[in-house]
Amino acid sequence: MEKYRFLMSGSGGQGVITMAILLAEAAAIHEGRNAVQSQSYGPEARGGATRSDVIVSDGPIFFPKVLQPNYLVALTNEAAGKYLPLIRPGGLCLYDSDMVTPDVRVDARKKGLPLYAAVMKKLGKPVAFNICVLGALAALTEAVSLASLEKALESRFAKAHHENNRIALHLGADMARDCKD
Repeated sequence: MEKYRFLMSGSGGQGVITMAILLAEAAAIHEGRNAVQSQSYGPEARGGATRSDVIVSDGPIFFPKVLQPNYLVALTNEAAGKYLPLIRPGGLCLYDSDMVTPDVRVDARKKGLPLYAAVMKKLGKPVAFNICVLGALAALTEAVSLASLEKALESRFAKAHHENNRIALHLGADMARDCKD
């Protein structure tokens, strides 16, 4: 039975929760798998700590929180410092290499990519940064397909955002494939 435990973290305004919702929707609605998503964030709407958990499984899910993630997304140094020690040994931490410096003492594979800079260069604005991260995560984990994520994006966002979201999703996936072991 395949089970993926994701912990996505960063600060308010980075789209961490949206990214988690899209991942869970892609798995449950478009791939027919079991998925749960939960979230927590600090009292500050923007700039406060944000965390969202997603579990994707081929079998039943009995507890909705991720205690020991297989996959961690850390979009700030604070998030990396707080959550990287929770990762399962040998798990994968995805982070933006220009924003985060993860602790090297943790037993995890670490993939740093300049995702924010790539989005700014390609789109000229950071609005789809989280979608780029989601594309990289999907390519590295193969937990859901890009086609399923595209469907989730199209159902959640206005048509005016579809093209930029598609570009950002594939940009992240391409960057991750280029650095895969």
